[in-house]
Amino acid sequence: MTAEGRARRTAEADALCRDAWRTTDVPETGVALVAVGGFGRSELSPFSDLDVILVVDEAEHPEPGSWAGDIWYPLWDSGKQIDHSVRPLGAAREAAEADIRVALGLLDARHLAGDPNLTLRLRSDLLTSWRRTARERLPQLRERTRERVDRVGELAHQSIIDLKESEGGLRDATNLKALVATWLVDVDHQELARCRRRLLDVRDALHVVTGRRGDRIVQEVWPDLAERLASHPDPDLAVGDPRAVERRVRAEGQRLAHLSHLTWRRVDAVLRQPPLATRPRRPRLERVGDGVAISGEEIVLDAGARVGEDPGLLLRSAAAAAGRDLVLAPTTSARLVRAGASLPDPWPRESREQLVRLLAAGDPLREVWETLEATGAVVGAILPEWQRVRLLPHATTVHSYTVDRHSVETVIEASRLIRRVKRPDVLLVAALLHDIGKGGRTDHSVEGAPIAEAVVRRMGFEDPVPELVRRLVRHHLLLPATATTRDLQDPSTIEAVASAVADVETLDLLAALTEADARATGPAAWTDWRARLITDLVRRVRAHLGGSRSAAAAAPDVPAETDLDAEQRASLEAGEPVVDITAATGTEPDGGTVVVVAPDRPGLLADLATALAVDRVSVLAARAWTGGDLAHSRWEVEGVRQPAVLRRKLLEAARGEAGGSSAAEEVLRRIGEQREGAPEPVVVLDPDASRGATVLEVRADDRRGTVALVCRALAEIDVIVRSAHVATVGPQAVDVFYCCEVGAGALSETRAADAAHAVRAALIAADTLSSTKRA
Repeated sequence: MTAEGRARRTAEADALCRDAWRTTDVPETGVALVAVGGFGRSELSPFSDLDVILVVDEAEHPEPGSWAGDIWYPLWDSGKQIDHSVRPLGAAREAAEADIRVALGLLDARHLAGDPNLTLRLRSDLLTSWRRTARERLPQLRERTRERVDRVGELAHQSIIDLKESEGGLRDATNLKALVATWLVDVDHQELARCRRRLLDVRDALHVVTGRRGDRIVQEVWPDLAERLASHPDPDLAVGDPRAVERRVRAEGQRLAHLSHLTWRRVDAVLRQPPLATRPRRPRLERVGDGVAISGEEIVLDAGARVGEDPGLLLRSAAAAAGRDLVLAPTTSARLVRAGASLPDPWPRESREQLVRLLAAGDPLREVWETLEATGAVVGAILPEWQRVRLLPHATTVHSYTVDRHSVETVIEASRLIRRVKRPDVLLVAALLHDIGKGGRTDHSVEGAPIAEAVVRRMGFEDPVPELVRRLVRHHLLLPATATTRDLQDPSTIEAVASAVADVETLDLLAALTEADARATGPAAWTDWRARLITDLVRRVRAHLGGSRSAAAAAPDVPAETDLDAEQRASLEAGEPVVDITAATGTEPDGGTVVVVAPDRPGLLADLATALAVDRVSVLAARAWTGGDLAHSRWEVEGVRQPAVLRRKLLEAARGEAGGSSAAEEVLRRIGEQREGAPEPVVVLDPDASRGATVLEVRADDRRGTVALVCRALAEIDVIVRSAHVATVGPQAVDVFYCCEVGAGALSETRAADAAHAVRAALIAADTLSSTKRA
């Protein structure tokens, strides 16, 4: 079960092959017996085959004699399983160039007997060919790896694992050696060797326990395997308890899979680079946040990073990597875990928002979270409670993944549903924490609810969010359990669910969490039948609660007027607008508050939002309202680099001198790029939210220019925005506009539909432009 045992088995097999060689009349030159594959790597397990090739130099021996049979017979008689072949030297090279599987096996060629110079020539020719053709052949190996992983799954997270073929298994370890042999990339050799050695030790023990060759571990085998490994010299394997041994083995697969993902990302980056002669000698750093930069295709720290002082660096780096689908450099994450400033309790707002942006990234979250796990950042810096569920297998086979991976997959599924809810940040955090109670002794939803509430309070979420997350975790199984086991036409059923969820906002969040949880569980958990039942239940409960779906009904009141000094009041009396810009005092030096008061007119809000977008200023939150003949607006912004220039542009916009259609075109040109895979924007009309106005709610990707697009779309069809409530909730802008006709009240049904259509068309057109930019 150890490297010493494999060395002993390899030595015995080597001696067997050499004894067989000595019994034959083989020429001294031009013929060699070579070990390949696992035998070539000296990795023989108790039931491994012996992979051997008789290589012949066809220039010396055009017609091979009967040597092969004379060698194979003693090996067959030994009782060993032999996989053998005879290959002329030239044919071996051609086979390796034609079939990547042959090439990978021959890369591990090791001399056994005969002419050592011939073995040396074989290895030299194969390595030269492998390096020369690497750029053409690695995409093929990449595709084969993806197909294997899709078929077999992940060693760390699948219910039944395959020590060889699963992602993070021995096949990936062999492929990593082949990638290093190209000289295009390098890996952490110490980490690779440690993971490989431990997986080989487990496979040796598996062969002994089962009494046969094989690499798959089913759940029934873990107790015997743990007993066999109890005396292992490595304390990480000799833990005795079957559940603990399983988690240790999965941890090795997780580390190896992370190493494989990282190496393949770097291979992909190399293959996209120009030839070496035209590459810049020093990598360029592109700043993407305070202390965070892009180097190549990885997120790293820039020279000005305040590692020991800035507690937001880790989450800022992770969110930047996931949002751009880049690699979070493991050295960056490890350094921030080791020497970075700890997050205070409660977290600052910026860290909380960066976590939500990380969770909203969709599929790229998977690899970034993997890096955070591998470097100890999740348990050590972000979420200590994660240790409860890390690599914890589910008790039922309906789950495709371990608890931790299932939770991450639930977040990814939830990120596709954020347009359905007012508070996507609550949905994403609840998705991450919904199974945090597993691994305990009681109902995991009951045990997990107070844990989730405590975590959310530590993250700095204010009331009522902690209680809302507690309710979501406590009842995350309520909808599927009720929909599939109760009579939905019975009023008592609907009343019980309504009592548990309390309001429509919670109901919408719970419905989205339920779907995300089911989709992340496996294909059997979210069928059309189950989806229809849950949809019917949610519809009935919503009708019982009688609430509005829109966030507009709960939009906060706006102040009656803006505080102005005497000079500003004089300017307004003279018909001149007032613009006041105040810098923020947080970690971002280019944030702040912009206040504009100006004579009201149609299109004013659109012009102001356009001026901000053209100056590449991002709107984090805003309030706009009218008081008498004046329009007031307060904007919380980020990206103010030249306040004096911005003030001048806003004054021009307030006077109506902003450039009209040319300014609108500039907004489209400069609009921030949409996140890869972001859901389509949602525009909702809420007829019950106001008597004097038509309330329009917009849920779209939070990016620079969104407010300008919406306001301009409304202005172009002569719709007045009486007041606006703009908020950024994680990755999503939730913007509510109270719309009126010029000189009149609420819009007619036809005009309201036209307004919703115009806004949605403008946002979709911008999405299309953003996708074109990215392509």
